[in-house]
Amino acid sequence: MKIIINGEPRELPAGTSVAAAVAGYTGRSGPAEAGLAAALNDEVVRRSQWEATTLKEADRLEVLTAVQGG
Repeated sequence: MKIIINGEPRELPAGTSVAAAVAGYTGRSGPAEAGLAAALNDEVVRRSQWEATTLKEADRLEVLTAVQGG
């Protein structure tokens, strides 16, 4: 299926979870995901729901990184 991650088209297997898509996009998983957030079709997905939330054809996923600054 085709989805958009951070504005870039991606081909992923049907049934891919938000967690798997984020890990594939960033190359990070588990505790290394600290500081990451995900929004699916403009709705924030709670981290506790990443595994249970599956992507569908033409979904838009935004993977955001928290940055500290001043």
